[in-house]
Amino acid sequence: MDDAYVVGDPDGLTPLQAEIRDAVARELHAQFALRADRLDLADLPEVAYQITRRVDEVLSRIS
Repeated sequence: MDDAYVVGDPDGLTPLQAEIRDAVARELHAQFALRADRLDLADLPEVAYQITRRVDEVLSRIS
């Protein structure tokens, strides 16, 4: 069992996982806003790239 869950974190994520989740959510929100709440299949590589950059920023801060 994950320690985060044992100490009462309701989503069961470690602080790093929660930070990554939040970065992904912020980027997805931004991408949907830029694209008028619609993602086409052709947009997915760019969206994935931008999400990867956000995750890299989170990971860079901890190293």
